[in-house]
Amino acid sequence: MEFHLEEGKQLNPNCSTLFLPALSIGNVGQLAVDLLISSLKADKIGYLDDPNVLPCVGNDAFSPFPVGKLALPLEVYESSRNSLLLVQQRSPVVKGMMIEYAKNIAGFAAANGIKHVIILSSLDFMRWKNVDVSSGLPVHYLSSSSTDGADAKCDGLGWSKLPDYDPTQRMWKYLDEVAEEGAAVDEDFVLEELGDEDYYPSSPFAALFSCFKAKGLKVTCLMCYCSEGDNLPVAFHMAEASSKFLGLNQNESHGNVGEKWITPFSWQTVYGPPADMTLF
Repeated sequence: MEFHLEEGKQLNPNCSTLFLPALSIGNVGQLAVDLLISSLKADKIGYLDDPNVLPCVGNDAFSPFPVGKLALPLEVYESSRNSLLLVQQRSPVVKGMMIEYAKNIAGFAAANGIKHVIILSSLDFMRWKNVDVSSGLPVHYLSSSSTDGADAKCDGLGWSKLPDYDPTQRMWKYLDEVAEEGAAVDEDFVLEELGDEDYYPSSPFAALFSCFKAKGLKVTCLMCYCSEGDNLPVAFHMAEASSKFLGLNQNESHGNVGEKWITPFSWQTVYGPPADMTLF
């Protein structure tokens, strides 16, 4: 993985917390990172080039004016006032290369002074046991703060630890082993039939969690259950959870008066125009 700074830009050494999405159902992590970048007025400082991420190119997601900027697969943004670095991923990882990608981006984080990584992801609603939304959509988490994945700060915010997390389960153990420096992926293990208990550790966030942890970094995964479709409300919920977790104040974002979040310009067409009401 190569890190390319834009001309005239530098990486602020005080930015020790990294946000990034783990691609999953409904793209909630990516949408939430878009909200954070837009609302914090984060500055694009460069991009990452990794052979394990599919190439793509598009219009700038945040500017309404044609200033000649392009969106690339892995973009790096910085919010110096909040000591945050944000990586936005806009295309999927090549099939079978998730662990290699996770190792590479963990290496990037460790080499650039990152101390804490926050991964935003989503989980398949069909996998949710004991569904309870009586007090709103719950946030689930997984932390490297303790061996069982628990974290006192997350518990204090009323969040629930990822269900069924067991670091001794075979898939989690395998991830910990291959995340180590110089370890190779066991193709025979990967090709084995996965059971229900392998759903969480076979998800992209799990490879990222294990590889960042192997670099000695603190890692927190924040997750919500969702289905495919319009998940903008879930993205707002995830961004709000991220803000609470970091203790960001309402005034630290740059929304309009009475509004905390600025929706990216690209969201205006994310689901197309509304239906023609004369049809009904």
